[in-house]
Amino acid sequence: MYSKTYCASVQGIEGRIIQIEADISDGLPNFSLVGYLSSEVKEARERVRIALKNAGYRFPPRKVTINLSPADIRKDGTGYDLAIAVAILTAYGYIPEDRMDTILFIGELSLEGKIKPVPGVLPMVYTGWEQGMRYCFVPDENREEAAVVDGISVYGVSSLRQAVELLLKDDLDSCVRKKTKREGKKIVKIPDFADVQGQELVRRAAEVAASGMHNMMMIGPPGSGKSMIARRFAGILPDMTFQEQMELSRIYSVSGLLSKERPLVDDRPFRAPHHTITQTALVGGGRYPRPGEISLASGGVLFLDELPEFDRNAIEVLRQPLEEGWVNLSRLNGNCRYPARCLLLAAMNPCKCGWYPDKSRCRCTPQQVRSYLGKISQPLLDRIDICTETIPLKYQELEDERIASESSEEIRQRVEEAQKIQLERYQGEEFFHNAQLTPQKIKKYCPMKKDAREYLQMIFEKMEFSARAYHKILKVGRSIADLAGSEMIERKHIAEAVCYRLIDRKYWGRGGEE
Repeated sequence: MYSKTYCASVQGIEGRIIQIEADISDGLPNFSLVGYLSSEVKEARERVRIALKNAGYRFPPRKVTINLSPADIRKDGTGYDLAIAVAILTAYGYIPEDRMDTILFIGELSLEGKIKPVPGVLPMVYTGWEQGMRYCFVPDENREEAAVVDGISVYGVSSLRQAVELLLKDDLDSCVRKKTKREGKKIVKIPDFADVQGQELVRRAAEVAASGMHNMMMIGPPGSGKSMIARRFAGILPDMTFQEQMELSRIYSVSGLLSKERPLVDDRPFRAPHHTITQTALVGGGRYPRPGEISLASGGVLFLDELPEFDRNAIEVLRQPLEEGWVNLSRLNGNCRYPARCLLLAAMNPCKCGWYPDKSRCRCTPQQVRSYLGKISQPLLDRIDICTETIPLKYQELEDERIASESSEEIRQRVEEAQKIQLERYQGEEFFHNAQLTPQKIKKYCPMKKDAREYLQMIFEKMEFSARAYHKILKVGRSIADLAGSEMIERKHIAEAVCYRLIDRKYWGRGGEE
């Protein structure tokens, strides 16, 4: 007797269909699992056998062989239990096998036959839909998450017995529970930019950074508003596209961060890890790879406060993901990758005491200043598009009520208009924002006026900029032009973009142009 069912595995955030084959034959009673399995999958033998017995199913003693294919893909996790149990029941004749080619089974079994939730359901169901599956059985706790995928009928089941009863019905479609109508986007209360006094240059830099999703660093003395501005940054970012929401939700699904109440991540993330974070927690990895903070911030903001206090090895490993937009992890059992298309927002003091270059306040020696700034490598600086300086506020700026700051909503409207221009411009491309432009795409999408080109050439030769710095200036100039509604990049746009690369020269000399 032979049968087959289908499950799915997750590699990175991509799903892969796994075929479960069950063969019941004569011979010494035995239950064996094959197919390049991890220890938790091998343990499914006992879980499934006892769950079937406690669910009320009895079988004659036979030789049972279960194969999970393809055999060259390592199977991890406990989400195969339900598919294995259904394959055995089908092989013994409890369930007809005529519809098994269109059903995906996901879930872990308890010893009493209950179906327990598993992480990564969203990318599994999404892959099932892509492969033409019509139905999907998932743990009841994962139903709302799976129902995010349109085009596939999702059944939330709480026990093995309930799953079998559904499979015995003639019309499966009539048993589908209607999808719970998702509520409108919840309004997350974010502090307003109107609370920020002064710092016009930093506010402008934040607007440019948000419009093109450019990496940005703020440097200045303590108490000048760096963290305050960062906490308000998410309030000027436009809503995510559905494609971005799905990608981010798959990352959160793999991490086990989705719930019934939040089956889809629909707001841009703002992640602010403490400076004691490890390299693995920041970029992902581990023996069983999981996404790190840079992936959980994909599509949103990763805020690193007090940047020099982070472990140097941890922040240095950010260089490749920031450049490519992906975290690539290689392990003995295979490779996976996670999206890392986030906006890096960093803040730091210019020295240990925080008051350099104010000699009247700074207590650090020149060697201590160089040592503190030296914790940030030149190659990492070169991957930050915008570097701006916060300055101590004067008493009048704090007390004068006539000095009104723009609200987050006013800034957000301009940023939204700039990003709409980018979405229309990059239709058909694999990216959405100016910060993601490759050198080849820069030539196509960043046309300059003649005087702007001549000005950039003069600055390039005088400042001895690197090729990477040249491309960064053009991408920031493109965002400034979009904010101004200009198709061509003008000289004033290039001049502003160049200014954002001069602050780092003030503190690091050549400003990362290695």
